[in-house]
Amino acid sequence: MPAERIRLQGRVQGVGMRPTLYRLARERGLRGAIRNDGQGVELDLHGPAEGLEDFLAVLPGALPPLARLDAMQRQPLAQATPKTLAIEASTATGCGAVVLPDAATCPDCLAEIRDPRARRYRYAFTNCTHCGPRLSIQQRIPWDRPGTSMAGFGLCPACAAEYADPADRRYHAQPIACPDCGPRCELRDAQGAVLASGAPAIDAAAGLLRQGKILAIKGLGGFHLACDAREPGLLQRLRQRKRRPAKPLALMLRDLGAVERQVRLGDEARAWLAHPAAPIVLLPRRSDCGLPAELAPGLDQLGVMLPHTPLQHLLLEAFDGPLVMTSGNRAGEPPCVENDEARERLVEVADAFLLHDRPILNRVDDSLLQLVRGRRQVLRAARGFAPCQRRHASASVPPVLALGGQLKACFALLRERDWIVSQHIGDLEQADNLRDFEIALARYQTLFDFTPAAIAVDAHPAYLSRQLGRNLSRRFGLPLIAVQHHHAHAVSVLAEAGRQPEQGPWLALSCDGLGYGENGELWGGEFLSVNFESARRLGRWRPAALLGGVAGLREPWRNLYAVLDQLGGWTALSARYPGLARRLSWPQPPALLDQLLRDGEHCPPCSSLGRAFDALAWLLGLSPDRISYEAEAALRLQAQAQQSALPDRYTLVQDKVGDLWELDWRPLWRAMLDDAEAERSAAEIAGAFHRALAEGLVALAARILDEQGLGRDVVLCGGVFQNPLLLELCERALMARGLRALSAAELPGNDGGLALGQAWVAASRLKAKEMQPCA
Repeated sequence: MPAERIRLQGRVQGVGMRPTLYRLARERGLRGAIRNDGQGVELDLHGPAEGLEDFLAVLPGALPPLARLDAMQRQPLAQATPKTLAIEASTATGCGAVVLPDAATCPDCLAEIRDPRARRYRYAFTNCTHCGPRLSIQQRIPWDRPGTSMAGFGLCPACAAEYADPADRRYHAQPIACPDCGPRCELRDAQGAVLASGAPAIDAAAGLLRQGKILAIKGLGGFHLACDAREPGLLQRLRQRKRRPAKPLALMLRDLGAVERQVRLGDEARAWLAHPAAPIVLLPRRSDCGLPAELAPGLDQLGVMLPHTPLQHLLLEAFDGPLVMTSGNRAGEPPCVENDEARERLVEVADAFLLHDRPILNRVDDSLLQLVRGRRQVLRAARGFAPCQRRHASASVPPVLALGGQLKACFALLRERDWIVSQHIGDLEQADNLRDFEIALARYQTLFDFTPAAIAVDAHPAYLSRQLGRNLSRRFGLPLIAVQHHHAHAVSVLAEAGRQPEQGPWLALSCDGLGYGENGELWGGEFLSVNFESARRLGRWRPAALLGGVAGLREPWRNLYAVLDQLGGWTALSARYPGLARRLSWPQPPALLDQLLRDGEHCPPCSSLGRAFDALAWLLGLSPDRISYEAEAALRLQAQAQQSALPDRYTLVQDKVGDLWELDWRPLWRAMLDDAEAERSAAEIAGAFHRALAEGLVALAARILDEQGLGRDVVLCGGVFQNPLLLELCERALMARGLRALSAAELPGNDGGLALGQAWVAASRLKAKEMQPCA
C-alpha cells in the first residue's frame, strides 16, 4: 500500500491542525500517525494512492481558522502499514516551528459563555484551538501544555475528555480550562481585601466602574487601566494619576454597533476590529460622538477596540457602556504583568484590582493600526500580530540577530528560511523595558532554537540596544555590524514587500524625527539609493539647527526658532510680522537663543523632516511648549490639515548643494509666516503645508529617479510616513507620474520596524564578505 511522510510548516501548531488532518485522513480511509515536532506537523500516511492525492488536494481549503500553510514536503515512506490512524505525542526536534500570536475569543466560545446551559457559562477563561492565549503563556516548543503557564492547572475529567477527543474543537487545546480546574479571577480593593471571586467578581467590577472608579485589570498579555469613558472629570483624574497629560487613551466598546456610534466605520475597519488579532484601530471621530475631547486632546481620531478575552466580553456586557482601556502602567514604565507588581506599582492609580491567577510569561501590549486608502498600516505590532514570522525566498542566508533602535524597541531573528520579529517592547531608556527586552530575547532564542552568526545594531553609538549588542558580541565572539538608521528603515519595507537582496537598487524617501547619519550627522529627511547591502545619499531636506540638542526633540518652539534664524532671525522678522510678535511668547529670551545659535554648541544641523511638523504646529498654536508624548505636535497638525480642502498655496524649491539634491523650505516658510500673520486658519495652513510637502517630495524623487535610472518603485519609510494624509498624498502623486509606492504594512514604519531591516543588511554584508565590524 502506498505510504508517504508529509511535512507541513507554517502556522500549524495550536490551531486545531492535527484534528483537522485526522478527520480528513480518516474520511479517505488513510492510516498512520500525525504528530507535532519542532518544525511543524509531520504525517506518516498509508492508503490508496487516490486517497492520498485527494487528501493533499483538499487540505489547503480545509485549514482551521487560525492556520496558515507556508510549505509542504512529501517523500516516499518504506514502512509497514499500521492498522489505525493515530495522533501521537509531540517531539521537540528541529527548529522550524511557528509560535502563534494570541487570538481573540472565537464566536463558538463567545456563544458558550453566554449560554446558561453550557458548562462554561460566564467563565472568564474559556478558549479552544481557534482562540485564546498563545505567545503570552508560551515558554518553549513544541506547543504543549507543559511548556506553557497552564502547566500548573490540572485538567478535570470533563476537560480531559475534550482534550483527548479528536472530534472536539478543544482537542489538544493547551490552554483548555473550565470553572472546576482552570484559572479564576477575583476583585480586590486597594488595600488587598478580596471583594468577590469568579463571575461575581466581574459583576462587582462593573459596579465599581459605574460608580466612577478606576480599575486595574489583568488581561491577556498585561494589565489595563479602565474607567468610564463618558466622564471628563474621571478622565482627568486617570491622566493625573497615570502621569499621562495628553497622550490619547484607547477605548474598548462592547460590539461593532457601539463602535459605529462613536467613529466613522467602513468595511475594512469592521473587518480589522473583528479580526482574531483584535487590534486598536484609529478611526475618525463622528461629528455627533458624545464622548469627551479629553480622550484624545487636539486630535480628530479615536483608538477603538473590541473585547478580545471572555473576561472583557463579560465586563463590557455587565457595564454596558464605553470604557477607557489603556495600558496598566505609570508614564514611562512597561505595563504590569504580575498581580503583586500591579498592586505595588498601581496602588496610587487604581481604586481596585480585577486579577486572575494565570501567569503571563511574555508581556504583550495591544496592537495598534490605522487604515490608509483601505489597507492596514500597523503602528505597533504586539498582541495578535506578534511574533510576526514569515518565510522568504532567499537562499543561504546567514542567521542574524538584530536589536533594533532605542525607541519602540523590538528585535528580529533572520534565518535561512524565515524571519521573525518580536512584539513591541517599548523605549529602552526605561530600565524595566530594557530588562523585558533581554528576557524576551532569551525566550525567543529558546523558542526558535536560534543561534546567530552575527549581531546587527543601529549606528548610533549611544543607543542602549547597540550597547547590549556589543556585550553579546563580546560574550559570544560574534561580529557586530552597525547599520545606518534610514538604510534599515528602507530595507525593512523592501523585505516585507518580498523584494530580494539580489534586486535593486531602489529610491527610498526615509523621513523621521531623527536618526544617526554618516559622519555623526543628524538625518531625518533623506533621499537614498538603496539595496540590501548598502545605501547612498542622493538628497535631503535642508538642514536646520537642532536648537538645544536633545531638548529640540521635546520642545517644538526650538525648531521654529531655528527655522526663523535661516530666514533672517527673529529680531528682523518680528518687525515684519508684528502680529506674530505679539502672539508668540518664547519660553527663553531670544537674545539667549541667538547666542546659542552663534556659538553652535548644542545646536547640530539636522535634516529631519519631522522637526518641520513640530515647528509649524507650535507657530499655529496647536502644540504645547513641551510635548508629553512622541509626535504630539505632528499629530495635532495632521488633525487640523484633515479639516481643510488642502489648498495649493505653497511650494518647495529644488536645489543642488555639491552632489546632493536639497529641498529648500525657505520659500515655503516665508509664505506660511505671511499667512499666519494674516491670521489665515490653522487648518488651511496645515492642509496647504501637507499638500506642498507631498508634491515637493515626489517631484524631487521623480527627478532623482530619472537622473539615476533607479526604476519605478519608491520606498516611503520612517515615522513621518505614518501620517496617513501625507502618505496618501505622496502615493497619489507618485501614481500620477507612473511610479509605485512601497510602504510598511505588517510591521511599523517607525523604529518598530528597524530590526528587520538591520538583519537583512547585516546578512547581505556577511554573504558578500564585506562585513565591517564596529567597536
